[in-house]
Amino acid sequence: MKRLFLTLMAMTTLTLAGAQVTPMVLGDKHVMLRVGADKAKYVLLPVQETEDIAAIAVLDGRNEMAQRLNVKLAIDRVDYWVPYELKGARLLDIEFHGDRRQKGAVGEFVCWKEIKLSDTFDTTNRERFRPAYHHTPLYGWMNDPNGMFYKDGVWHLYYQWNPYGSQWENMTWGHSTSTDLVHWQAQPMALEADWLGSVFSGSCVTNGNEVVAYYTSAGMNQTQAMAVSRDGGMTFTKYAGNPVLTSDKPDFRDPNVFWYEGTKRWIMILAVGQEMQIYSSKDMKDWQYESAFGQGYGNHGGVWECPDLFEAPSGAVGGAKWVLLCNINPGGPFGGSATQYFVGQFDGHKFNCESMPKVTKWLDYGKDHYATVSFYNAPDNRRVVLAWMSNWQYANQVPTKQFRSANSIPRDLGLFTHGEETYVSVVPSKEMLDVRGAKTKKPTEVCEIVVDLKNQTEIVLSNTKGEQVVMTYDGAKQTFSMDRTKSGDVSFSEAFPCVTVAPTHGTIRQLRLFIDHCSIEAFDAEGKMAMTNLVFPSEPYSSLKVKGGKAVIYEIKN
Repeated sequence: MKRLFLTLMAMTTLTLAGAQVTPMVLGDKHVMLRVGADKAKYVLLPVQETEDIAAIAVLDGRNEMAQRLNVKLAIDRVDYWVPYELKGARLLDIEFHGDRRQKGAVGEFVCWKEIKLSDTFDTTNRERFRPAYHHTPLYGWMNDPNGMFYKDGVWHLYYQWNPYGSQWENMTWGHSTSTDLVHWQAQPMALEADWLGSVFSGSCVTNGNEVVAYYTSAGMNQTQAMAVSRDGGMTFTKYAGNPVLTSDKPDFRDPNVFWYEGTKRWIMILAVGQEMQIYSSKDMKDWQYESAFGQGYGNHGGVWECPDLFEAPSGAVGGAKWVLLCNINPGGPFGGSATQYFVGQFDGHKFNCESMPKVTKWLDYGKDHYATVSFYNAPDNRRVVLAWMSNWQYANQVPTKQFRSANSIPRDLGLFTHGEETYVSVVPSKEMLDVRGAKTKKPTEVCEIVVDLKNQTEIVLSNTKGEQVVMTYDGAKQTFSMDRTKSGDVSFSEAFPCVTVAPTHGTIRQLRLFIDHCSIEAFDAEGKMAMTNLVFPSEPYSSLKVKGGKAVIYEIKN
């Protein structure tokens, strides 16, 4: 019995950045590690993405749990490190999941040799596919944009963020700010999990000097919570009366809130399974159910998520109309994630769609455009949106490690008509013209290409490795397509190589292409078509051939 006890309590003494740390092995899946803010600011945790999650309970000086993390701690190799700020932490209580029989003794895992204590964490870019002019997190995983608003000349972007790995887990709200929608400054984490659950998607509104955030607390069930900022959105205090709205539905999330002047009430629209539910409130705390929309309308191939409801700029179509954005996964036109939308009217109580129920309209016909939502309070009555530039079919597997995922370039929405239908127009925001640089003869990995089209036009971007992206405009069929099947690395997912095709709703005269290290975004200059696709070439595309058109290439200024 004594020999068994000694085996279970086997200890290995390691030197971490000069401090003696002794991992305490308590079993084949259980280890404790003493740390402390008196030793360093951060503990740098080594991650191996192919491993199972290790559950880490962070204990303070009174041995009370301050936080729980899920981290894929390295077993036999290190892909990268992630920082955990120690603050008052004193002990990490670590439990490994999965079958340990094929992994060897827990005390021999490489993570114990590679854990580091440090007062700094290096965020220098180490990724050749990191975009140059798209928003990305400094490190870690990012998905849906959240809580976007404009105030005092600053655009605020929050986002679903995992600070402890570059795959989905540990959902918090990361935060970045910009004065031009192109160059972004990373800010401290805005909201993190509590005992109600992880922090899922939501929205922000400005109310006088306050910024009020609404988000989904994703615990055993999904409930809606509220937090208030009195310093312009930099820090938030969670409302003591959370949750402010509950349901017995399993998918009940992504609150989007706005002020409706007609009834002088706050409106909240929520994704609930395969419909949207609308609530109203006078005081932002007590919410009253108003109506639901969605049964029989549009695409129902997956769960509805991330709604947005707004009155669209109506100059092109006459009277005022409302747009309801509805992100869906799966069910997109080419598999996986996509953004559909509905056009109609809203009276403060109910949204009525003007199209027939079976009509489906997509905001972007690429494979990598999801979770589209708009900025609250954008100037000049603009409706500016960002999307998550990925797809749930392969988002966790794309060939980056330091970070995963970027946002699309900013886009302004409007309306146009074609036939008997009203559609949402999508154009690059005017801020993208401000970063247009000098003309250049050859494409680079960071550029804008403007193509004047004829009735039949083929555009081929390629490199010396034979990798290529082929884009085709067919004026007779009124279609635009993009073929990325030979675009570079497509091996990480069977769902990645594809040809995407969009209707053009009439003639396209000019095409705008935005090329970054890992993405191509194509727009009809008049806004009738948008298509967003990721690409991962082994070297930059350096050749452009246009058959049936004329192209001008512009540098994009940093």
